[in-house]
Amino acid sequence: MVKDGIFLGNRYEVLSKIGAGGMADVYKGKDTMLNRYVAIKVLKKEYREDENFVRKFRTEAQSAAGLLNPNVVNVYDVGEDRGLYYMVMELVEGITLKEYIERKGRLSHKEIISIAIQMCTGIGAAHAANIIHRDIKPQNVIISRDGKVKVTDFGIAKATTSNTISTNAMGSVHYTSPEQARGGFSDAKSDIYSIGITLYEMATGQVPFDGDSTVSVAMKHLQQEITPPSELVPDIPYSLEQIILKCTQKNGERRYPNTTQLIQDLKRSLVDPDGDFVVIPPLGNADTVIITDEELDDIRSGYDDDYDDEDYDDNKGYGDDYDDEDYDDDYDDKGYGSKGYGDDDYDDDVYDRKKSRKKKGGEDVNPGMRKLMKILMVVVVIIILFVVVFAIGKATGIFKGFNSGVTAEETDSKVKVPNVVGMTEEDAKAALNKKGLGCHVTYEESDKYEKGKVCEQKTEAGTKVAKNTRIDIVVSSKKIEDTIQIPDVSGMDESEAQRTLEEKGLTVGSSQFVYSSQYDEGEVIGTDPVAGTSVTADQEVVMKVSKGSEKISVPSLVGKTDSEAQSAIKSAGLKVGTVTYQYSDETEKGYVVSQSPYSGNKVNAGSTVNIVVSKGKKPEDKITVQNFSGSDEEELLSWASENGLNASKQRSEYSSNYEEGTIISMTPSYGKVSKGSTIRYVLSLGPKPESNSGNNDGKQGDN
Repeated sequence: MVKDGIFLGNRYEVLSKIGAGGMADVYKGKDTMLNRYVAIKVLKKEYREDENFVRKFRTEAQSAAGLLNPNVVNVYDVGEDRGLYYMVMELVEGITLKEYIERKGRLSHKEIISIAIQMCTGIGAAHAANIIHRDIKPQNVIISRDGKVKVTDFGIAKATTSNTISTNAMGSVHYTSPEQARGGFSDAKSDIYSIGITLYEMATGQVPFDGDSTVSVAMKHLQQEITPPSELVPDIPYSLEQIILKCTQKNGERRYPNTTQLIQDLKRSLVDPDGDFVVIPPLGNADTVIITDEELDDIRSGYDDDYDDEDYDDNKGYGDDYDDEDYDDDYDDKGYGSKGYGDDDYDDDVYDRKKSRKKKGGEDVNPGMRKLMKILMVVVVIIILFVVVFAIGKATGIFKGFNSGVTAEETDSKVKVPNVVGMTEEDAKAALNKKGLGCHVTYEESDKYEKGKVCEQKTEAGTKVAKNTRIDIVVSSKKIEDTIQIPDVSGMDESEAQRTLEEKGLTVGSSQFVYSSQYDEGEVIGTDPVAGTSVTADQEVVMKVSKGSEKISVPSLVGKTDSEAQSAIKSAGLKVGTVTYQYSDETEKGYVVSQSPYSGNKVNAGSTVNIVVSKGKKPEDKITVQNFSGSDEEELLSWASENGLNASKQRSEYSSNYEEGTIISMTPSYGKVSKGSTIRYVLSLGPKPESNSGNNDGKQGDN
């Protein structure tokens, strides 16, 4: 799985996984050069080393890259980066036609025609470019949010310069054509058949053939006739039913030769729903394919060996799963109204049903045709009888006399098994087929033979076996190589480290990006497995690349208590720095007043955060007054100076009660005063001296 956030081709950023399928995973991505969202299909890990799958993946891109059509999911780019093979496609936001059918049960006549015309337009563009899709099904048709229909997944498409191609490739078995089921020729008419099955499902809500296994479903495509849609949906328009039946004829010559003629009939069906204008060519040979038991066994063997039921599940868009959780739960009929075939373009009275439907059956077959069919049946019976008689005669030796020119080796019923060990798988099959022998292949690792070479045959060379015997061979899936010790690439940049690992012959997988305070961004931290581990050349080594120090957003601490703030800092992966306390008139005691760095700033993990905590309101600065009455003046002056007060002598006066130089009184003499206040005091001059006068009996009055 590709990690979210990595870049492919130094251009495409992988955002999230939106789907998964058999061969590839699909991611939503962003083209950083053109600033647009894209879908990125990445080949799964188990297929990256398989040249066949890689070639098939590239073929898909090359087939679809040249298609520029509004009804085709466009392919923008294809590339390979660090062993990842990827394809960049148009991102279509919507749901698959399969999901739309499942939600609505079955679609209306108008919806079927609108979707079918757009689908055929896209497929027709591919046919014009000599590309046969070969996997048309509702899962590969996406309906965008604006009602645009787009065909996707050219995963098994193949370009051709002729009218047909021979292939054993299969699309999803419920929609595959009879010729594809037989492993025969596939051309544009094979896609027409698959379109018809898709129309059938839109009209009825179910596929015409179903079964317990892919083999049983494929056999029904080969041997059974489709149940007419009108037996399931009686009110289906006659013309639409005839279009479906013409598309799904067993004989390709009786189908539409191209999508252009199919679109013409679809458009006509809109304006003449019950018209009898669809012409199915007359029966030129048996309508139901007759297949021999030998061919049947080959087809069953081919399905069992080459196809897994998982390849035919109901996966979703882009050829794989498509996650629609981001999309609306449904699309109403108005989604198709703007596409040229909506409800507003035609009067409803055109769709009034005729009271009696045209008969589709035996009464319409003319006598000449019935006579021809009887003659053909007689011819078929004669041919079968001839084959049976010939087989019996050959087995009993009746025709021995007519075979005198055949060599003994050719008539011998047993042949020697050739030695195919060491041959390529293709050469081994050819050597066995030349001897009239079949082949069954399994794959295992080998310590001797390179990938693709036969490393073992179960039946020993030289053994005589009956013709047509199946010989089991084992082909090397890979050669087990000597182990390589992973070097230490820590400290190198990503590209240098990758080059170092690859020079050692190691396989480098997608890088894993992690935060690191020890290594700068872009430097390799280490590998998984770790340096010194011995691994084989094909074992994937993942580099762990530094994204630099993890940036953490500083939490908001202001208003929290001291303990809450410190706890929040630690929880964020940060450290508590300096805690200081100061008075604050606005913040209650014990709560954070400020922080540094500020809230929301991005810092490295482990960084320190400083906080300031309130001590509450600053207390008033008051001094309790001490009464110095009777004390020396120096004591008052000294105390006032120590407490930030001023002392001012108010006056001096005589006092018989206080010695000279002492304080008689002070103002204020008690209570509290603010710093800087002034204490006023009265200083004693001591007792008043006596004064004598001659006329007053020797007494001196006060001055």
